[in-house]
Amino acid sequence: MMVIGLTGSIAMGKSTAAAMLRRLGLAVFDADASVHSLMGPKGAALPSLAQLFPGAVGPRGLDRQAVGAQVFASPEKKAALEALLHPMVRRLQKGFLDGQRRQRAPFVVLDIPLLFETGGHRRCDHVLVVSAPAFLQRRRALARPGMTSQKFDDILSNQMPDYKKRRYADTVIPTGLGKAVTYRALKKALFTLQRAKKKDPNG
Repeated sequence: MMVIGLTGSIAMGKSTAAAMLRRLGLAVFDADASVHSLMGPKGAALPSLAQLFPGAVGPRGLDRQAVGAQVFASPEKKAALEALLHPMVRRLQKGFLDGQRRQRAPFVVLDIPLLFETGGHRRCDHVLVVSAPAFLQRRRALARPGMTSQKFDDILSNQMPDYKKRRYADTVIPTGLGKAVTYRALKKALFTLQRAKKKDPNG
């Protein structure tokens, strides 16, 4: 089974690319969705989060807006949150991969925003990086509810720069030229990987 990593900086079109890969028949592990489920109502992380952020956990799960302000203001809180959530997400990821192996899936996708930053690329056989021009990235991000220029810049400061991600990518997927171009690029990348897998006797 070939593990394909999918990553990209904020507002680069990663969610759109993930949806396209699902349409192409690939199973996708969504790290963001896993985090949301862990922090949502009855989420497995809530007891520990309640200790880490007193008063921030209620019937609807974690108050992400309140916690977000604390995390951005405190590197120690941010590190503690990551130390709590990352192992839990990796366990969910392992369960996903084990299940796909049992089903003999030829390819799977790990959709992880901080793939390089957390070392997740080492668990992948091929990494796709979605990328768009910086002006378009900013415009997309600032169109999101609750996003400000300061918040956007803070998020960018915690992510590997786009140019570095493109440098480390096995394949760069353009997302600034329209969805049709992105879809064709993903189909081409998948076709190339399928052909390489057929040539590999261990694939």
